[in-house]
Amino acid sequence: MKRVLIITYYWPPSGGAGVQRWLKFVKYLRNFGWEPVIYTPENPEAPVIDHSLEKDIPENLEVIKTHIWEPYTAYKKFIGQKKNQRVNAGFLSESEKPKFSENLSIWIRGNFFIPDARKFWIKPSVKYLSKYLKENPVDAMVSTGPPHSMHMIALGLKENLGIPWLADFRDPWTNIDFYDQLKLSPFADKKHRRLERKVLTKANSVSVISPGMAEDFDSIFHRKYEVVTNGFDEEDFNTGTIEIDRKFSIAHIGTMVKSRNPENLWKAISELVTENEAFKNDLELKLVGKIDIEVLKTLSAFGLEEYIKRRDYLPHEKVIVEQKKSAVLLLIINNTPNAKLILTGKFFEYLASERPILCVGPKDGNAARIISELDAGIVCENKNLPELKDVVLQLYLNYKSGENRFSFRNISAYSRRKTTEAMASILNQFKI
Repeated sequence: MKRVLIITYYWPPSGGAGVQRWLKFVKYLRNFGWEPVIYTPENPEAPVIDHSLEKDIPENLEVIKTHIWEPYTAYKKFIGQKKNQRVNAGFLSESEKPKFSENLSIWIRGNFFIPDARKFWIKPSVKYLSKYLKENPVDAMVSTGPPHSMHMIALGLKENLGIPWLADFRDPWTNIDFYDQLKLSPFADKKHRRLERKVLTKANSVSVISPGMAEDFDSIFHRKYEVVTNGFDEEDFNTGTIEIDRKFSIAHIGTMVKSRNPENLWKAISELVTENEAFKNDLELKLVGKIDIEVLKTLSAFGLEEYIKRRDYLPHEKVIVEQKKSAVLLLIINNTPNAKLILTGKFFEYLASERPILCVGPKDGNAARIISELDAGIVCENKNLPELKDVVLQLYLNYKSGENRFSFRNISAYSRRKTTEAMASILNQFKI
């Protein structure tokens, strides 16, 4: 077995989307000749806790943890948040109007904590791991971000020890959809771009989660980018037969930020409620995850509050069941300039659930291409109200007739075993 050090901020019992990509790779890496060693904080600021993910940690896995100092205690105190409250990811807001203190904290975050609030873990980690790796050599290392401080740790180790390094990006850096909301000074923007380019230049290999992201990074620095999508773990879906909801349930799993608010979809559903009594009686909107206040206000404006069934968070194993029960799975692509490259982690689990996917997003995007190739659902653009209305009605009629007209062909290409094999083949290219 060759050994690979994986530097990751997110690790169980941390829950949410950020942890699953490398947790699943680690689960299967031994099958492809690599023994993983995990380096992660012992006291991270986790967005959610999900102990159900711990079952995927392989036996006798070496997990190295060190203390991290983060400014979140001061941040919570500054904005009036309780000590035990979780910090929302991205720019999701659950309050009517952000306080002045919240806006000021965003400015401080963007301009002083570069690349992110985990920056204070970089130097201690480089020092600790440099000593550890001299005594316990590895054949390669992986950093996965965001947070991009993980890449800076790997960069320090590469400069100190020359270990072959794969930088894995689950999201873009300076082209992430909320980058322009960080209130960056020209100096801070320049520093972010300099660090990003340094990682893209110095890493032996760079992996991304979609072809669009590869093109995006190529415009920043031209080199070869390895595309390894997220996927689904077949073992998670061995749930036996699950009965479909009695209601016409349209389910959205995951965070719904302001830029992911499909106003015309809500309008289309509202019009169908008014025009179709049977649709009105059967409708249920299942929303699992944090919801931005602007989304809730839109749903209320269209009179859809009474149809909503909300859960802030469910353990991953229960999410799988909810997906498989739902009449329709709603995939919303952010209405941002980088919309075409977005391939969310939950998308692949939607595929494995084999329930019709309604994707609201660009028809020429990466998600739309896969949905079409696999015959897994329908893609509509948010601006096209008549089409949205027609599609929702057709999905409803299919549900009433008990028909699932989508074939979900060749979805096994996106299994976690397959994506892990692809990731291992990248590591195998290093000259060791």
